[in-house]
Amino acid sequence: MNRAGHPNKLVYLGGASYVAKNQPEAGVRDRADSDPCGRRFYGGWVCQTAEEGSSQGEPRRARAVIWLCMASGVEWRYLRRRAHTAGATSSMNVLHIYKDYYPVHGGIENHIKLLAEAQAARGHQVTVLVTSPTRRTGVDLLNGVRVIRAARLVTVASTPLSLSLFREVARERPDITHLHFPYPLGEVAHYLCGRSASGGGRGPTVVTYHSDVVRQATLLRLYGPLMRRVLRSVRQIIVASPNVLESSPVLSRFRNKCAIVPYGIDTSRFQQVNPQAVRVVRERFGGGPLLIFVGVLRYYKGLHYLLEAMPHIPARLLVVGQGPMGEALCAQAGALGLGDRVVFLGHVADEDLPAYYHAADLFVLPASERSEAFGLVQLEAMSCGLPVVCTELGTGTSYVNRDGESGLVVPPKDPPALALAINTLLADEPRRLRLAAGARARAALFTVDKMLAGIQQVYDSV
Repeated sequence: MNRAGHPNKLVYLGGASYVAKNQPEAGVRDRADSDPCGRRFYGGWVCQTAEEGSSQGEPRRARAVIWLCMASGVEWRYLRRRAHTAGATSSMNVLHIYKDYYPVHGGIENHIKLLAEAQAARGHQVTVLVTSPTRRTGVDLLNGVRVIRAARLVTVASTPLSLSLFREVARERPDITHLHFPYPLGEVAHYLCGRSASGGGRGPTVVTYHSDVVRQATLLRLYGPLMRRVLRSVRQIIVASPNVLESSPVLSRFRNKCAIVPYGIDTSRFQQVNPQAVRVVRERFGGGPLLIFVGVLRYYKGLHYLLEAMPHIPARLLVVGQGPMGEALCAQAGALGLGDRVVFLGHVADEDLPAYYHAADLFVLPASERSEAFGLVQLEAMSCGLPVVCTELGTGTSYVNRDGESGLVVPPKDPPALALAINTLLADEPRRLRLAAGARARAALFTVDKMLAGIQQVYDSV
């Protein structure tokens, strides 16, 4: 209450800003939106009486509060956090933690980029903390998202190691931290060093459980106890499909805190395509049946099983993507005598990819391990009206692509089954067209807006 007996309230002044003292060295980083230990603040919360409302006095009050913060050492972010918890605004300071970010391409990296940019576009202050490909730490602003890349020492078992990551985590003061599993180092760094906007403890934390740890069995045995402690410590675990929740041996212990929020994509990007660009692709690779695979060339994608099936499939396969298995797969295709019936295209620009999807007759995802937990590329293909042939892994692959509705689902690591399913659809055009319509309808359910709404609901619940 104020002296006149009117209740005080907190009001957000989006235009106010304050640059703290002790700025970091030029060219090293831009610490925008942090505490008075040498960082910058956007906007602010000021105390306002109920009778004052919104008036021309707001800038004067904003300057007064800024001056008080500077004089007393009170953390500006603390005021913002108190106001946020009072429900005064939906704007949040969100910190995402993972190992890589754009321009690194991959299912998780693409998902985080889409999510972070969409959150920033909706008014949130979004920071993504990842490891740098180099030994230097740097900060970028990409499409409204602040990206911190912590200096990397070395990469072991597909896991970037970075001591700087711990320091960067300790410097941040988010309203909510969003971990992306699996990245053991990021999870441990937040568990040990994470701080909330109020300055006390780690604060509200959620984790998206993207997939089980499959291949790094030794690492899992070492990390397992701490991993379970981390998962116990978070408020909510986001899972992209009910299939993963039902089949994951890890999540069975935490079912009571799991929330299912399917991934989403911008389907319109894949539906709007230049017909001339599609014709160019078709003419380039002949007029016969055309299969397409899109993804990073890793072991769990199962592409080597599809290559084993190709001698029995009267079609050409386009392989879009790069990765550690690239040379081995090219050698396998040569050993099988596939010649130009398998074309390794390498990286295809995002703006060109829809034309390749539209030029094809079928999309194939022959994944062989549970590391393929969803298959976002299936949604891209389905948005273009492509039926999908995928494998049943007990993960989201068969949740996205429903057998008999949007494509066919076959057992993993089974080249004859792949060949049979593909040949069946190539030989039956009416069925293929029916599945194409089903694929478009199914893909329309996985939108960015629905994904954002689900994740925001999780944030609000913690």
